[in-house]
Amino acid sequence: MNFKKTAMLILLLEIAMVVFVSFEYGFTADALQVLSRYSGRLSLAVFSIIFLMLPNQAASLSRILSTRPFHVFALAHGIHLIILISYNFMTSNELNPIRLAGGFIVYAIIFAMPAIHLRQESGSLSLPQFKIYLSLYLYITWFAFFIYYLPRVQGKVIQVGGQYWEYVILLSWICMMMGMKLPVIFFRPKTSDRNH
Repeated sequence: MNFKKTAMLILLLEIAMVVFVSFEYGFTADALQVLSRYSGRLSLAVFSIIFLMLPNQAASLSRILSTRPFHVFALAHGIHLIILISYNFMTSNELNPIRLAGGFIVYAIIFAMPAIHLRQESGSLSLPQFKIYLSLYLYITWFAFFIYYLPRVQGKVIQVGGQYWEYVILLSWICMMMGMKLPVIFFRPKTSDRNH
């Protein structure tokens, strides 16, 4: 699937969320909070596909998701970021400096990865170097999702909306993702995809 088709699908899903939530909550801070949850879960779905299929199933990933998977995730998570910023602006929430710094690093990695991928495809970045960046991208982003949902399951974050069981399921899925990834980490095939 090409990037334009996948990007259009992501945008249509995000618009559908906005319409649905607006009918239910209007144009309020509560609506933005719900939208941030839904858009975050869409981002997680996109990242899950990337995480589980790279580096050994890059050709299949191109068919299923996009020939530009890092661009797709950056788009989805970029929209999520805009919603989060809008929510915090509307509610004037006090931000934790440590969480803010950590989030900045993760978003920087997410937004840098499309450019890194393009450099590797153009030949200006070697495959071994790209694999290092890819590993950092995959596992740091996975950890960011994990550390986001863990305190919600532990009950350490309040007023986040949603049901407790939702967070349990999402955290369980994130842990399962790593469990499915472990065989790839410890039993790497001798040959790998040419571009990834």
